[in-house]
Amino acid sequence: MTRRDRAPIGAPCWADLSTSDVDGSRRFYGELLGWEAQEPNPEFGGYFMFTREGVPVSGAFGDMEGFPADDAWKIYLSSPDAAATVESTVAHGGLVHVGVSPVADLGNQAVLADPAGATIGAWEAGTFPGFVVLDEPGAPSWFELHTRSYAGMLDFYRSVFGWTTQVESDSDQFRYTTMIDPADGTQLCGVMDAPWLPEGDAGSWSIYWETADVDTTSALAVRLGGAVTDGPVDTPYGRIATVSDPSGAVFRLRTGPGS
Repeated sequence: MTRRDRAPIGAPCWADLSTSDVDGSRRFYGELLGWEAQEPNPEFGGYFMFTREGVPVSGAFGDMEGFPADDAWKIYLSSPDAAATVESTVAHGGLVHVGVSPVADLGNQAVLADPAGATIGAWEAGTFPGFVVLDEPGAPSWFELHTRSYAGMLDFYRSVFGWTTQVESDSDQFRYTTMIDPADGTQLCGVMDAPWLPEGDAGSWSIYWETADVDTTSALAVRLGGAVTDGPVDTPYGRIATVSDPSGAVFRLRTGPGS
């Protein structure tokens, strides 16, 4: 279990779900992960939070004006200055989908794309730090980018988000690098070389939700109308499965080693 006041700079700090079925998503994730769906906030276009034991664990929203729901999870990286992150993104070949937007006194956000096209958010915390609990059932436990542009994306995230990185494997079979906290060496997220992705695929960020038993939770996801698209399978990093909710939003489940 990890508890923190706020995420290190550059680390994943929040995730939210864009869903075409708000009511269905509220039910699905509540039953699957034990979350409580808070009431939508009309001031923020109907955005609402999922909480776990009273602690915010993720956000969600439906169609917003000019932005139809795309049934996908989006990960945000911590930024000390969202405007500077936007400028740096453009300077290093990325794109800006949504410029810096203040969210009351909670913080400032932007929605970006890395040079390969993978969507990523930036969050400059005000009164809201994002995740404060990780690595326990119902909370996030890992974050990962799959990309065909492995070396280039590592350069991008080091330059734009200030990552310190550590190579975990560098073989033709498995290339993987983690972002680490330079203060203590904690691994915070990973980047996987994914040459199997179709040519021109933008790649994507994934979030892993911790669960006490991947097999049981995966089976429950299917009973609730979702689907298991890969696994469950044992890995050196725990037992994992790739799952989609009833609207098609993809996420991963993980039971960490020794759990």
